[in-house]
Amino acid sequence: MVDTKSPGDKTLSVPTKTLTLKPRVETGTVRQSFSHGRTKQVVVEKRGKRRVGGDAPATETHAPEPAVAKAAVPAAKAPLSRPAPSAAPRGGSGVVLRTLTEDERSARASALADAKVREVEERRQAEEEAKRRASREGIEQAEREAAEARRKAEEERHRLEEEAKRKAEVEAKKRFGEAEAKPAAAPAPAATRPAATTARPAGARPAVVPPARAPGVAADGSDEDEGPRQVRRGPGGAMRPATPPKTTHKPGPQKERGRLTLVTALNADDVRERSIASFRRRTQRLKGHASNEPKEKLIREVTIPEAITIQELANRMSERAVDVIRLLMKQGAMHKITDVIDADTAQLIAEEMGHSVKRVAASDVEEGLFDVVDDSTDTEPRSPVVTVMGHVDHGKTSLLDALRHANVVSGEAGGITQHIGAYQVTSPESGKKITFIDTPGHAAFTAMRARGAKVTDIVILVVAADDGVMPQTVEAINHAKAAKVPMIVAINKIDKPDARPERVRTELLQHEVQVESFGGEVVDVEVSAKNKTNLDKLLEMIALQAELLDLKTNSERPAEGTVIEAKLDRGRGPVATVLVQRGTLKVGDIIVAGAEMGRVRALISDQGENIDEAGPSVPVEVLGFNGPPEAGDRLAVVENEARARQVTSYRAHQKRENAAASISGMRGSLEQMMSQLKTAGRKEFPLIVKADVQGSLEAILGSLEKLGTDEVAARILHAGVGGISESDVTLAEGFNAAIIGFSVRANKEAAAAAKRNGIEIRYYNIIYDLVDDIKKAMSGLLAPTLRETMLGNAQILEVFNISKVGKVAGCRVTDGTVERGANVRLIRDNVVVHEGKLSTLKRFKDEVKEVQSGQECGMAFENYGDMRVGDVIECYRVETIQRSL
Repeated sequence: MVDTKSPGDKTLSVPTKTLTLKPRVETGTVRQSFSHGRTKQVVVEKRGKRRVGGDAPATETHAPEPAVAKAAVPAAKAPLSRPAPSAAPRGGSGVVLRTLTEDERSARASALADAKVREVEERRQAEEEAKRRASREGIEQAEREAAEARRKAEEERHRLEEEAKRKAEVEAKKRFGEAEAKPAAAPAPAATRPAATTARPAGARPAVVPPARAPGVAADGSDEDEGPRQVRRGPGGAMRPATPPKTTHKPGPQKERGRLTLVTALNADDVRERSIASFRRRTQRLKGHASNEPKEKLIREVTIPEAITIQELANRMSERAVDVIRLLMKQGAMHKITDVIDADTAQLIAEEMGHSVKRVAASDVEEGLFDVVDDSTDTEPRSPVVTVMGHVDHGKTSLLDALRHANVVSGEAGGITQHIGAYQVTSPESGKKITFIDTPGHAAFTAMRARGAKVTDIVILVVAADDGVMPQTVEAINHAKAAKVPMIVAINKIDKPDARPERVRTELLQHEVQVESFGGEVVDVEVSAKNKTNLDKLLEMIALQAELLDLKTNSERPAEGTVIEAKLDRGRGPVATVLVQRGTLKVGDIIVAGAEMGRVRALISDQGENIDEAGPSVPVEVLGFNGPPEAGDRLAVVENEARARQVTSYRAHQKRENAAASISGMRGSLEQMMSQLKTAGRKEFPLIVKADVQGSLEAILGSLEKLGTDEVAARILHAGVGGISESDVTLAEGFNAAIIGFSVRANKEAAAAAKRNGIEIRYYNIIYDLVDDIKKAMSGLLAPTLRETMLGNAQILEVFNISKVGKVAGCRVTDGTVERGANVRLIRDNVVVHEGKLSTLKRFKDEVKEVQSGQECGMAFENYGDMRVGDVIECYRVETIQRSL
């Protein structure tokens, strides 16, 4: 409070106002528009003028803001306090200001300082806002100018069109007269606005008609119902008739076009024009149609396989398929776009079009897959691979069991090996491992023995001392010679009383196998698998032979191997027994074997243990194939799935082509055509064969193929590994075929379907029984053999014609006997005149069964009566004999 004293000693209390800065802000909302019809409501603040020291007098409100701001600063620098006078003038009224305290002065100083800072900040913001506003206004001005330019261009175009139409009408009137010209010009509809023109100086542009007006009102404000105005002012102001302009657009409000901006939204009276982007697109499109410049020719290196379609060839050359077909038509060949042409024709076309050609073959995908030369010196010794071969039941598996201390024979059906097996044995003397491959000895498993000889380093020929050299022993010797591998003869069963090892050595000489005891180079060892005699000596000979071979390999390279056996396990899927020959096979490798590919999911050793990798000469079971490969296929590790897919697709294609070629056959020579005619009429025995492993299936199919003759053959509808499924039963039902299961069984659904449809399923565990049963069944399809047995001859002495009976020949039996109902031939002058049956045989007046030699009788034929004296009657019997394969 400020104390004031008046002359009447009255004290007045004048309230002092605290200095504050209250911004005067006025708020409002503005709706902002964007393109594509989007809008946004924005809050706008309008700041008022700031004044220091409370409200200013009303007389200063009209001063500009910068002047007020500049005047406020010196006022703030005025002395904050003024010394009160000792005495006020008498008779006058005054205000006595008290001296401000130190706290009040500091508060005022800080408030002024804050006001200065805020003033500087607000000035900077005002300048930035002014710059943005100027930039925005510049952009909007540019848009308005562009829109104005487009509008003017559109008006100019319309004007030129109108002038061209008027000229055309004038020409039409001159040529064809007024009557014919009027129908040519379409009358303007009533809703169309007439062009309103006003008097203007000569050479001036016509005024633009505002597009927006009320419907039914003309441009000059008159009612359009009265009709269009028929006068137009000339340059001198004279009135002259005017023709209504021809309108081509439909009546009514035009569609708004162009971008929706803030300027166009606020100015609703303007007509929206075409957008800049649309105009640019139209210009570029017109330029693209107008440009006829030739494109640059692309020269490519075209890869051409052995056969390629026209479409694919055009794509590889980046040419049109029509041009390729046109070139072929010039050469005299009519083709479609999907036709396949050979590599030579494709090369001619590509070179004609200026491209370079690279010829490839389909088999190139297999290059570098096998037998890659390894120049690495980092080699290490590997275990020898030994194949045990020989005749059936000579003790091959028993000998291997004795070496492995296992009992595999008890698990084999019939006591004979029908699967190829691979095992590893550790030598007790040297501690080194030896890989053994056991092969079946049955005659049907020739392919298995051949595979065993191919993958082996050493062959052990097992010969029974009590049986000697047998056919499969000779076959094993031939396989070993063909593979060019060393051989060790193991003379087994020396513990039997009738064992004669010397006889075995002597019989081997007939097949050019000379053992060491006879001065040859082939090692022979007398062993007994039952009593485990001389097994250590056999292992010692194997180790010695392996040292001589000096077997070394590089285990760090990608793996290569051979599929020994393959099967389809219901729980594990396709399983292949693989012998790794080079490199190391690891879990996760991408592998290819034949027409099948896969990724190694698991490796199982011969002991049934899961391992992570398998080195050279190690037999393992591989899980992860897409399907069971064929036994004997070579396995290789590839770098990626794309390469594996290329190789398998090529092999599958080759497999299908070979199968189709074998079915259709080549009719190149007369001999081949005759053989086809023979096989065309033979009977077929349809079969569906399912086996447990690929090797057994291969042996069964080979045996069934050998059973076929020119008259009857087994037709294999389907053959595969794995159990008998319901689809196999359905296939057998369609062809009325039998189903053969070798060491496999049908599932529950398949067995029920077979019983319901009457399909026979035969199960076998021994290949002997399977082959014998199929042989008997196929023998039933053979036509029986007819055999003639001569009974006797008779000569006609007289021919009698008896009523109700016909002609009867009186004969004398010259040799043998004549039986009633037997087959007869009538021979006249050594020529057979008739063949038939004897219907009547009489001895005097009685019917008899037979007439002996030297007796006379009467004979009559069935349905034949041309008999003459002197003819000879030959009597015989036909016997039917059933044939067998």
